[in-house]
Amino acid sequence: QVQLVESGGGLVQAGGSLRLSCAASGSIFSINAMGWYRQAPGKQRELVATITSSGRTNYADSVKGRFTISRDSAKNTVYLQMNSLKPEDTAVYYCNAERIVMGIPRNYWGQGTQVTVSS
Repeated sequence: QVQLVESGGGLVQAGGSLRLSCAASGSIFSINAMGWYRQAPGKQRELVATITSSGRTNYADSVKGRFTISRDSAKNTVYLQMNSLKPEDTAVYYCNAERIVMGIPRNYWGQGTQVTVSS
């Protein structure tokens, strides 16, 4: 089992910055990717950014150039640096981890952290 705990959300004005953290614990072996997703009221959960065990990153077009995902393997923690925040970034942000167990992908989710961007 993998447990994920997010932190760092809050209220910020447009143009400001926030840094989200996600700490993973439990059966962290064979985690091949971690990422951040977000869900705004009335909308589907969407990909924000991912990072693989090899360091490959992927970003949603809406956040490219503004958000940066990174990891600290020693701390089993992934970060999301969010700059130039816009009101449309307002959402609950969820940490995700994908673990390969006997060749079958398993996904784990954190409880989420609220990010609110005011105009």
